[in-house]
Amino acid sequence: MTAENNPSKHPHVKIVRHVISEPIPQPTHNSDVFHHVSVVISNHLGSPIAFALAILLIFVWVCTGPVFHFSDTWQLVINTTTTIVTFLMVFAIQNTQNRDAKAMQLKLDELIKSSGARTEFVDIEDLTDTELDVLHGQFQVLHEKFEIRRSSKK
Repeated sequence: MTAENNPSKHPHVKIVRHVISEPIPQPTHNSDVFHHVSVVISNHLGSPIAFALAILLIFVWVCTGPVFHFSDTWQLVINTTTTIVTFLMVFAIQNTQNRDAKAMQLKLDELIKSSGARTEFVDIEDLTDTELDVLHGQFQVLHEKFEIRRSSKK
């Protein structure tokens, strides 16, 4: 696959199109923009510089307390600022985590498919909590049997 045939921004990534039988819906432009903004925000605000700037902002706010006589308005400024930033960051971080989780699931699905393991586990993330609990119980029983067998061989 040549770079001109690969629409990806990452030329080293080979897109395998023959595996999926039905067409994949392409994301809308708005979701691409939101994803890009979320990644940029998460990367920048998760940096040590952003943390230092947040500490500096709090320090400046505390130092201005005597100037404003520690008034309700002075307190309201930091409360409102932190609430707005927190509210917006929830969406940016959640978007990034959802994408990372989806990518991880796809990687695990590929490993399961290529390892010869039971393919029923490929879409395990779609099971209900009850089904996951039943499966967890089955694995606990298998683990206990394995431990008993291993201890009896010693």
